[in-house]
Amino acid sequence: MIRYLIVLFFPVFTFAQSPDSLRFSQARWDDKKLNADVVWRESRFDTLFGAKQNINLVIFRNKPRRMQIAFASAGDSLRKTSWFGQKHGATVALNGTFFDVKKGGSVDLIRVDGQTLDTTLLDKTGKRAEHRQAAITIHRNRLNIVYGGTAPRWDQELRAPNVMVTGPLLLLDGKPHPLLKNPFNDNRHPRSCACVTHDRRVIWLTADGRHANAAGLSLPELTRLMQWLGCRDAINLDGGGSTTLWLAGQGENGVVNYPSDGRNWVRTVERPVSNVLLLRSKRFADG
Repeated sequence: MIRYLIVLFFPVFTFAQSPDSLRFSQARWDDKKLNADVVWRESRFDTLFGAKQNINLVIFRNKPRRMQIAFASAGDSLRKTSWFGQKHGATVALNGTFFDVKKGGSVDLIRVDGQTLDTTLLDKTGKRAEHRQAAITIHRNRLNIVYGGTAPRWDQELRAPNVMVTGPLLLLDGKPHPLLKNPFNDNRHPRSCACVTHDRRVIWLTADGRHANAAGLSLPELTRLMQWLGCRDAINLDGGGSTTLWLAGQGENGVVNYPSDGRNWVRTVERPVSNVLLLRSKRFADG
């Protein structure tokens, strides 16, 4: 990999400067072009938000010409993110939304190519949890992030053929979305995130955590980081031990971050998940 100083898409100095934002804008990144459409970037911070951090980014243009953005589900079973990537001939696979760790299956709505595979679980009063109030949609190979709020059926009424309900929503139209005060949001955990930038790119991010080498991020910290990256709309995905970024042909098993279930800071211990986001060649998808 070539190691050099980069300035990401949306200048950090357009926001109120802080030691962390300056540190982030001046970071040195390992930068690798996976193909003509996709760039992978990784950086380790000795201190960011007062702790060590390990950040991976995959960056590509929204509505890419040669690649297909997609979702994949394992139905009622659980599979490793690397399994999804290999099965679907992907270049990139990122863990998706929340799921039942005992029974399998997503607990949030998943629609793939027009077929609804799982529906969103509501509480006994019909209310939606905070992480079920927004979604990622894919239509005509363009990724969008939408906010539906607490309405009971808004996700089922979306017309996009590909829908993944997840959250909480972090940014909408460049503005931070209000977050509840609770341990899930406020404590530091490994995180996975997707965003659409102001210059119409997509960023998929993982931040490792629960280890001496990487503390992880709270959701307010993740929101600020996504702003520094130039995100217009950003949404949290399932995190914790699920946080896994897989890239075809990289390393021992393709996993490039350090999933937190591997207590010894290794890339080879993956938590099986129910669903993923994929980026794959259109030639494979059409075949």
